[in-house]
Amino acid sequence: MPQRRKPVRQSRAAKGRHLGAPTIADVAVLSGFAPMTVSRVINGESGVRRATREAVQAAISQLNYSPNVAARALAGVEPIRIGLLYSNPSAAYLSEFLVGSLEEAHSSQVQLVVEKCAGQGRERDAVQRLLAAGIDGIVLPPPLCDSKPIHATIREAGALAVAVASARPPTDVLAVRIDDQAAARAMTQHILSLGHRRIGFISGSRDQTASAQRLAGYKAALVEAGIRVDPSLVVPGRFTYRSGLQAAERLLDRAQPPTAIFASNDDMGAATVTVCHRRQLEVPKDLSVCGFDDTEFARSIWPELTTIRQPIAAMSRVAVQLLVAQIGARRAGHGERARHVLLDFTLIRRQSDGPPQHAGINKRKKS
Repeated sequence: MPQRRKPVRQSRAAKGRHLGAPTIADVAVLSGFAPMTVSRVINGESGVRRATREAVQAAISQLNYSPNVAARALAGVEPIRIGLLYSNPSAAYLSEFLVGSLEEAHSSQVQLVVEKCAGQGRERDAVQRLLAAGIDGIVLPPPLCDSKPIHATIREAGALAVAVASARPPTDVLAVRIDDQAAARAMTQHILSLGHRRIGFISGSRDQTASAQRLAGYKAALVEAGIRVDPSLVVPGRFTYRSGLQAAERLLDRAQPPTAIFASNDDMGAATVTVCHRRQLEVPKDLSVCGFDDTEFARSIWPELTTIRQPIAAMSRVAVQLLVAQIGARRAGHGERARHVLLDFTLIRRQSDGPPQHAGINKRKKS
């Protein structure tokens, strides 16, 4: 393991060198590690401790250091190219995911190629386009993280991949996720603690493993509180804003509507708030509304949404780090098992929830 050296205090002459392009030696001085260790981090090699990698990357970022790609090629170091394949219907989720991926690709000095999967039945074509372009590995955000055709194609090609936000990732694939069931359970417990007993739930797409886990967490919290799970209060959605509108309408049209609605993502939570506005219902006085993800959508509506913060950008950054390390290990001839990383979630309380008041809940949308 590399031992961190005591950072050397720069002389005026050394500081003056930064008037030109910073060098790998400058990164070594600032980070406190040997140039060889810095080189291993830049090249994505395995066996580098996380704290070491983060310290070196922080120095690289501070100095705005960029390795000379031509020099690396002359030295026989092949640049790393990774692909990001997406088809997420939530623009807010995808935006945060892309920001995290691009930032980490810059820090790790790898090239990121972004490719859209046009739809069902096109998964194999999208993967094959990336592989034909010389991609070393592929990042798979939801819903593609759970796509069996995509995983089969990658496996057949002997390529590397990292699944992000899959509740049940394949054992032979790198993965980053949160505990969706525990997160949904925590949110439902929070809503129960406010005094609600009739809690509606809008589930996500059936083809995503996280959807079932979030539903399981909702049900588990109700059972633990001694409340019977009412199937009529569970309405399917597709993680889209429009599906959230339809689901919220169904729940609020019931003879006994819920006093709170927990939506499986922020898009559907925001849609539920919109339906309340249409019906002249006050949130949270007449109906508490909670979401999941903590995307920009949760912070751009009124009232702002109480939600579960899934660290989307951090998950994408870790995904790139895992993939780069695995690519480096493969190039070095080392076999590494597929690592699965579990990150923490946080319940973020804002203005969209409160104790049940019941007043006005039976108002209907004007014709």
